[in-house]
Amino acid sequence: MTEVVATNETILVVGGGISGMTAALEAAETGKKVVLVEKRPYLGGRVSQLYKYFPKLCHPTCGQEINQRRAKMNPNLTILTMAEVTGLEGEPGNYTATVKLSPRYVNDNCTACGDCAKVVEAEFDNEYDYGMSKRKGAYLPHVMAHPMQYVLDPRIIGTDDAQKAKDACKYGAIDLDMQEQEINFPCGAVIWATGWQPYDAAKIQPYGYDRFENVVTNVEFERMADPKGPTGGKIVRPSDGKEAKNVAFIQCAGSRDRNHLLHCSRICCMASLKQTHYVVDAYDDAQVTIYYIDIRAIDRFEDFYQTVKAMENVSFVKSKVANIISDKDGNPICRGVDTEGYHRYENPHDLVVLATGMEPSVTKSDFPVDIVINREGFVEPDPANGGVFAAGSASDALDVNRSVQHATGAALKAIQVVNRVACVEG
Repeated sequence: MTEVVATNETILVVGGGISGMTAALEAAETGKKVVLVEKRPYLGGRVSQLYKYFPKLCHPTCGQEINQRRAKMNPNLTILTMAEVTGLEGEPGNYTATVKLSPRYVNDNCTACGDCAKVVEAEFDNEYDYGMSKRKGAYLPHVMAHPMQYVLDPRIIGTDDAQKAKDACKYGAIDLDMQEQEINFPCGAVIWATGWQPYDAAKIQPYGYDRFENVVTNVEFERMADPKGPTGGKIVRPSDGKEAKNVAFIQCAGSRDRNHLLHCSRICCMASLKQTHYVVDAYDDAQVTIYYIDIRAIDRFEDFYQTVKAMENVSFVKSKVANIISDKDGNPICRGVDTEGYHRYENPHDLVVLATGMEPSVTKSDFPVDIVINREGFVEPDPANGGVFAAGSASDALDVNRSVQHATGAALKAIQVVNRVACVEG
């Protein structure tokens, strides 16, 4: 039975992505006790699924490794993965949290040797690659997963595969009798860092995401570019595996649209400019077309935009693409009107990437406590929220840099709440 040692001076952090990890580490390194709850089997969130950051085009693995090392070294931090907060009662300085723990079926004896995966035959869509690849029923979520432990998919429990995995483990790490648990513990403040999810591109019917194989989203394209991703880092068409040298990016796919997302997600323009580099770096004869309403590149990002704009094999078309059709060879064709010259176009491409926006991962009805949110679903900084503070993209559509800054601020607010508790009780 999992136990958590906590008091009303403990800070609960919900969500283990870049914002949650930042908030938890910043608070723990000031000496506060912190419990970090993450529903996935690993920490890192969506940042761990990125191939490169903009504008430096560096890999996120460096920052991940540093954060993971900080987490391992800090005795003030308790990490619960495969866990969800299902209830929160009380008031600032005196909350009681209820957390559901799903079984991993693998205990701390795991050395990540992979012997269990070798004998398991069942395969499932790989969530880490947004379903573009398969993984075994016994799997390591990704190469830098923290904790570095395998997971057994609950769908193989009770099958021959589960027993094969248990028999293959030399360290006694497979525990098929693990059960779901519910634990309760006190805390004084809560940091809500549940992050974001990509807008469902299938809702944008004119773009045919659910009909045309060669129309993908920006998060899927990011995994394709990663050498450890579903295509081994090759920019290819999902329909036939052919090289995708003529690539189109459609900005504001579902964003700034009263029928979909009202807001600008702030990251989409920069993400497409970054992903343009992936294409032109892969092929000398690449052709990239960016369809845009306006490019939102501010501050230090302006130079990055100008660099891409100066590339001879990159074209910018000021237009909201009206719709996408496909020819007999599977080539997606973007149709619309260039609003600078009012010329109609019908442009074929090898691959179209939809720059879909960000929306909150948790809806208002799923919050375990009453909380004030805005019309886009993000948590508002409202006194009515008491000792519950949003961090990162739970508060707004933010890039990694701004998420880290915001999470640091959320940690400070939570620390102030538990400090007041300590002063009153002292």
